[in-house]
Parts: sequence; C-alpha cells; structure tokens
Amino acid sequence: MRRLTLSLIVAVALPSAARAQDWAKAQLEKSPRHGEYVTVKSGGRDVKCFVVYPEVKEKATAVLVIHEIFGLADWVRLMADELAEAGYIAIAPDLLSGMGKNGGGTDELGDRNAVMNAIRGLKPEQVSADLDAASAYVTKLPACNGKLVVCGFCWGGGQSFAYATHSKDIKAVFVFYGTPPQNAAALARIQAPVYGFYGENDARVNATIPGTETAMKQAGKTYDPKIYEGAGHGFMRAGEAPDANAANKKARAEAWERWKDILKKI
Repeated sequence: MRRLTLSLIVAVALPSAARAQDWAKAQLEKSPRHGEYVTVKSGGRDVKCFVVYPEVKEKATAVLVIHEIFGLADWVRLMADELAEAGYIAIAPDLLSGMGKNGGGTDELGDRNAVMNAIRGLKPEQVSADLDAASAYVTKLPACNGKLVVCGFCWGGGQSFAYATHSKDIKAVFVFYGTPPQNAAALARIQAPVYGFYGENDARVNATIPGTETAMKQAGKTYDPKIYEGAGHGFMRAGEAPDANAANKKARAEAWERWKDILKKI
C-alpha cells in the first residue's frame, strides 16, 4: 500500500461545499504527522478511512472517530490529527463511502444539505458494520497496542453512544453533544464507561442527560456527563475556529484537557 504524508493527502482532496472549513484544512497541511487514506472491507462495502499515526516509541491506543452530520469533513480529519499529536492512532471512517458520485463518499455528494440528507438515510446496521470494520483494521495495526476507544461529535456523538451498546471491545466512550440510544434496555449491554461532553446552551441534547443518568445508574453502568458553561452545540469544532467566541473556546480547551486526562488512564 502506497503511503503519503498528511500534507500531500490533504492537497489532493476534492473540494466540496460540505467541507468548507478552510482553517482546518490549513492546519492539517502544516502537520508533521503521517496520515493516510485506507480502504477497509465492510461486508460488500468499501469504507474509506482517514488514519493518522502518532510520533511515539511504544505501541499506541487507537481512537475511532465518528464524524458529525457533515460527514468526513476537514475538521474531523484535523481532530484525528490532534489525537495523533496527543499520542494515539486515530481512524476516522467516512460512513458515506459509496454514496456519492462514482462510488465516492462525503466529497462527492456535493453540498452540505446533500451530505446531511445522506447521513439521515443511513441504516443503523450499516453504520455498526462499518465501525466494526474500521475498528478491526486499526486494532490489528502493528503500531497499535490492541486497545480501542470511540468518540463522536454531534450526530457522531449519538452514534458513539449507540456503538457502545454493540461492541464489547471498546475501553471507553466519549460522547460529544450526542443523544443516547432511545431503547433504554440497550444500555444494559454497554461494557465501557461513557463520558459525556455537553454545551450549556444546547437544551435539545441536554434534556436527555437526566434520563440517561438514571437509566445508566439502574443498569449499573458508568456515565459521567459534564456541561460546559456558556458553550453551544458543536463547541469542539466551533471553539477551535478562528472566529470562536470566548465561551466555546474555553469549553473546547477544558473538554480537550479532560479528554486527554481520561485517555491517559486507559
């Protein structure tokens, strides 16, 4: 398999309105870390994944990154790179693989509305199978220590919570402003601790927290939510943008430190 540097990979990426995050792309182009696109088999599907490796001596834990409703956009790849900078192998699958023109994924779907509509049409079984395929690939890499955690943002946050009810192999789940599975009985299948990250100004999502706390406690599971003052939905991305407001920027910084502290203990 031909390997490319991260900067070269980004340079040849196809433009798309769904990926209008030039600041994230610019940061990626400056990354010294090795990143590559790989294709993994998920049943009869080919799933395109973006993988970034840390510069470390020892084998590293893998982080499965589940993208927002905007698909495998520039910021998601930047988040994968930042996880690699922190010492982890990050893999971000494009769950829209094969749904764009000529069998492409997010980049080939066109504008943001087309991407979001495609996301809403995904079947849960397909999402789980694709995440299984990406997980199997990354944990078998020679540079991986076999440990896997999962994170997700917005739509992906909900998917990370749902994936925890499906997979017994993950060591921790990081839900960023995502909603829990609607089937409370499914929570009983969760094996890993779940850590929640929420913006204060996100009533739609935050309304689910009390019920989730109760259901997880009744199921004997670990659920540790934290609400960040003044932050809105999507603060991990918004708080990193050049035009970030103070509350989102502060929440992003605090959440990132909390996340890294937890990862170090896994």
